[in-house]
Amino acid sequence: MQKRKLGKSNLEVSAIGLGCMGMSFGFGPPGDKKEMISLIRTAVERGVTFFDTAEVYGPFTNEELVGEALAPLRDQVVIATKFGFKPDPNGGSRWSGLDSRPEHIKQVAEASLKRLRTDVIDLFYQHRVDADVPIEEVAGAVKDLIREGKVKHFGLSEAGVKTIRRAHAVQQVAALQSEYSLWWREPEAEVIPTLEELGIGLVPFSPLGKGFLTGKITASTQFDKTDFRNIVPRFSPGNREANQAVVDLIAEFARQKKTTPAQIALAWLLAQKPWIVPIPGTTKLHRLEENLGSANVELTADDLRRLDEATANIHVQGARYPEELQKLVGR
Repeated sequence: MQKRKLGKSNLEVSAIGLGCMGMSFGFGPPGDKKEMISLIRTAVERGVTFFDTAEVYGPFTNEELVGEALAPLRDQVVIATKFGFKPDPNGGSRWSGLDSRPEHIKQVAEASLKRLRTDVIDLFYQHRVDADVPIEEVAGAVKDLIREGKVKHFGLSEAGVKTIRRAHAVQQVAALQSEYSLWWREPEAEVIPTLEELGIGLVPFSPLGKGFLTGKITASTQFDKTDFRNIVPRFSPGNREANQAVVDLIAEFARQKKTTPAQIALAWLLAQKPWIVPIPGTTKLHRLEENLGSANVELTADDLRRLDEATANIHVQGARYPEELQKLVGR
């Protein structure tokens, strides 16, 4: 597996990471714990060194899973986790808003260290920008944790360019995690140029469009009742039908390259910038191997031009978040 550095941070990771959220949260029932631990460890054997989790996934259970899986391999991997949500006061699985107060950030760090079975968090993201707490205070709190040796690098998730600049002025931001793929290209307008200017890496989540770009989801696909995609406008049956044009286009490129749509979508991301590291998630070994194979798919300048031109003519239907979650993005 090739390695990449996230911006100017010297944080070196595998060119493709593994998003672990779906193993215990978000896309239907949790996976079998033993199988998920085996999958994570197999990913390490295949050269993956970058693993993504968060306290909110579960909540808490995903960090515990990742911690248990990687404890014997800790010196070989980079673990990213996140802070910034307010836990349910009744101890349930729902979250009640945002909380990035410095004292809360430090409490989350201590709890995450225990669940992850480690003495340092490699990359600590603010999960969503909290409008009630100045980003300078957030960056300052993470700076303190870095000084104390509990965190190595600071990251942001789904932040807007003004916030990125203000945070970076206080504590170097190693990476921004945001959705970016062949069917969500908004970051190209302002975010990616800003990251390039400041030397910040980009970690695209949902690089396969929450599974849609693989071609395995159709207008008639039924999601489990616990699946997050049930409330995502982009995944309504009508929008899925309309958006099939994107999948068909990618599938045609895949046929020409004798590869798969997922590999084309990931190879396209890798070709955009040398400091972009996608983190596709999966619960299946054959999908993990397919995703990792994308690092060996070479797209020529002509391939990229044709993909850009073809996708530019397709208007993707439906918002990528329900309205209340969309309000938390791009602050």
